[in-house]
Amino acid sequence: MNRKLRIFQINETSILVEFDEEINEKLLNYLLYLKNELLSEKYKSILQVINSYNSLLIIYGNTINNFYETKSKLLEVISDANIDNKLDSPIKKIPVCYDLEYGWDLELLSEDLGLSIDEIIKKHSEATYTVYFIGFLPGFPYLGGLNSSLFYRRKSQPRRQIPSGSVGIADKQTGIYSLDSPGGWQIIGRSPIQLFNLENSNQYCYLQAGDKVQFESISKEEFEHIQPKSNYNTW
Repeated sequence: MNRKLRIFQINETSILVEFDEEINEKLLNYLLYLKNELLSEKYKSILQVINSYNSLLIIYGNTINNFYETKSKLLEVISDANIDNKLDSPIKKIPVCYDLEYGWDLELLSEDLGLSIDEIIKKHSEATYTVYFIGFLPGFPYLGGLNSSLFYRRKSQPRRQIPSGSVGIADKQTGIYSLDSPGGWQIIGRSPIQLFNLENSNQYCYLQAGDKVQFESISKEEFEHIQPKSNYNTW
């Protein structure tokens, strides 16, 4: 495929492949195809591949002694890749309580965006989102597909503590805090499900890049019924 790219050596064991292209699902499909290819048995020296919106961080299990030779091999893989198919991912339903007790910034967004709280909830929960990558925290999904009428800046002063499960908006994205953490996203609700679980040895993160997500609005009573069940998840 005819894509502009840059390849950098980050450290003695890592290389970054960065694509100069508009962020979209077509590029995501391409990145995930390359990621899967590089993690196949053919490339045993590669330990891990991490994707972002428009890049791949490739981590090797050994020192990169000859960057130009390694770069040449990567370019071969990239030039041979030709995939435009859409990802065939099942939709994962995630319950969210948008009650004001959990949606700390709903009133702020309602005032500034000129939308009622019910309209915000409807627009946020009726969309189908794509997980572009996992980052910031283990299991934290960066979701594309937010209705443009909900675009809103991050907070100028981040909060010191945001509870796990909190659903937020930042610029053109929405996401879910997988762990208790400081953060500057505008919080509009909270989910009771566990996105990161070290006890699940098969898959620590519930969501993966390429997954599809839909939010289901639940009542405060439903949230409180689910929340005390520490073993509750949808894995």
